[in-house]
Order: sequence, then C-alpha cells, then structure tokens
Amino acid sequence: MSATPSSPLPPFDAGDPLGLDDLLTDEDRAVRDTVRRWAADRVLPHIAGWYERGELPGIRDLARELGSLGALGMSLTGYGCAGASAVQYGLACLELEAADSGIRSLVSVQGSLAMYAIHRFGSEEQKQRWLPRMASGEVIGCFGLTEPDHGSDPAGMRTHARRDGSDWVLNGRKMWITNGSVAGVAVVWAATDDGVRGFVVPTDTPGFAAPEIHHKWSLRASVTSELVLDDVRLPADAALPEVRGLRGPLSCLSHARYGIVWGSMGAARASFEAALEYARTREQFGKPIGGFQLTQAKLADMAVELHKGILLAYHLGRRMDAGRLRPEQVSFGKLNNVREAIEICRTSRTILGANGISLEYPVMRHATNLESVLTYEGTVEMHQLVLGKALTGLDAFR
Repeated sequence: MSATPSSPLPPFDAGDPLGLDDLLTDEDRAVRDTVRRWAADRVLPHIAGWYERGELPGIRDLARELGSLGALGMSLTGYGCAGASAVQYGLACLELEAADSGIRSLVSVQGSLAMYAIHRFGSEEQKQRWLPRMASGEVIGCFGLTEPDHGSDPAGMRTHARRDGSDWVLNGRKMWITNGSVAGVAVVWAATDDGVRGFVVPTDTPGFAAPEIHHKWSLRASVTSELVLDDVRLPADAALPEVRGLRGPLSCLSHARYGIVWGSMGAARASFEAALEYARTREQFGKPIGGFQLTQAKLADMAVELHKGILLAYHLGRRMDAGRLRPEQVSFGKLNNVREAIEICRTSRTILGANGISLEYPVMRHATNLESVLTYEGTVEMHQLVLGKALTGLDAFR
C-alpha cells in the first residue's frame, strides 16, 4: 500500500540521510552491527597507538576473533566459511575500514585473495587442507602477485616455476604483500612454460622467507612484507589445478576490489562523522563553526558523496549476489569510491583545522591509509583504462 499524503514522514537521519538502511534485511543489519561492535571493542581503543608505533600486535588473536565472527572467507561457501551474501561481506568491510584500513586489508587478503584462490581454483585436497583453518583464523594467508618491478603489468612477472622431475621449483620475489611475515600459507603466482600458474606454498618450506617492510607512512597498523623464494621445492600437487594464465590472479583481484568499494566508504564515514561532531561543538567568532555557510557547504558535499558511494557499493553487491557483476563495474566502484573517500578525508581535515593532524582524531590516519588503497589492487590509471576500453572498445593499455 502506498503512503497517503497525510502519512507522517520519518525524521531526517543525519547518519543515513538517504534512508539506505531501508534497503537492508534484518540479517544484513545484524552482520553489520556485529562487526561494528567488535571493531569498537577490539580496534578503536588501540588503533591510534598501533598506527603511531607502526605495528599490529596480537594479529593472530585478532585473526581468530575475526574467524569466530565468520568474517574470514565470509562470502565463500563450505569448508567452515560463513556463506554470507556479497552485501553482508561488503557491510563488514565498511565497518572494518571505518576502524582502520589495515584491519580490512587483513580480512580482505585472507578471504578475497588467498582463500578465494584456493576455493575457486584449488583441488579438493587443497581446499580441505587449508580453508577450514583459514576460515577459523588458525592459519593466516597471503597472496603473492606484485613484484618489485612489476605491479600494474603482472604479465611481466619474473618469478618463475620450473619442473624438476615431478616437483616444482620456484624462484623470485614478491613485494608489498599484506600478512606476508605472519602467514602460514602463501598463494604465489609464477610464470611457467605453460603460462602463469598459482601455487599453494606453506611458508615453512625451505627457501621461503618473508622479511617485513618497515618505514611506511601508510597502512602502518598492517603487516606488509616481501616474499623471497630461493629454490622453493614443492610437490606437483601444490599447483592450483583449475586455472592457467592471468585470468586466475585477476579474478581474485576483482573479488578483493569489491571489498574496497565498501571499505573505502568506511574510512570516509569515520572521517565525516569526526568532522560533523567537531563542527557542532567547536566555537569560533561566538558560535559553532557548523553554523557558518562555508562549513555547511563542505559537510553537505561530503555527505552527498559518502552516501552516493555507499549506494553504489550496495548496487554492486546486489549485482554480485545475482551473479551479474562484471569486472568493469568493480573498477567503476573502486575508482569512484576511493577517490571520493580521500577527498572526504582531506575536507574533513580542513574542518578540524590543526586538530585534524592529531591521532586524537581518525582523519589523518584514514587519509594516509587511503593513499595506499588508492593504488593497490589497481591504480587509478588502470581502472580508468579498464573503463575506457569498455566504453570505446579500444585497448589503450599499451
């Protein structure tokens, strides 16, 4: 039944100005609220100190807790995975990144890259061996694709695998690998005589090392490593049997980028909420700065882009749940939402003035984290070219 003209309108909600909660099911909201409570309890009280010190202490405990929430490999089915909808996984990413991008990256790399690769392309034996323990957080995974000299062009990778009898022998380097030094298993992509192949590598294999990368000014509360493979010998069944070529790693990246579409809006929301509260309470010239037109214009513009971005993420999530989400549409979402999230953080910083650079507020931390999110799993330029090719039918990558 449609509403009559005399029906009272619901009150305006500054936290949900478009009424997007109406699009969610009760189960969607329950998932979102559970993750939000966990982040508020386990991350927010400590994250400023972790970021300042450049560490993520207790990562294995955090992984187990996230596993108990069903947040690892959340949208995968079977093998101890939650089998949640794409929208529910997206909402979880939003809440995790509202706490910190490093926490969302931990979950995204574990579930959308390492676990997804094994779930989609692995043998039944590989799935049974690794996925239940990864879903519970007992085993942390990482994903080795990017190399020191090959980021946007993975086809040029130098890491290679050669046959030696029935074994594989891997040599090479991977760079900027989240979870690398704490992982128990790595999914490593290497060039072979038969094209690019994926390998499931236990990290205690001789010849494998993962030195941690320090001196970062972004994603400081995240474990980032190099992977070093020196004559790493693996049995024949370490190779992922169901894929050859770059289609494998690129499909994993598309799945992970989807989480970024949501997660970036979490960082934006946290920054916007900090700016809004500050504008309501900070007084200059005899009244709260939120009462000045220029500040209200900034808040209005930020709110428009924030909630448009969440609506875009929701739309892409429903397409994924329906099996209709194309990689180009994921590029659309990542390109738009991360760019707008960074702008929201920067504008929020101007409202907070000098206080905006302090870790007492989350704004500068989110802004610097998003500088990494902007370029990992596809730079701005790569996503522009993906969309440009889709729009024109002309390949401009080379």
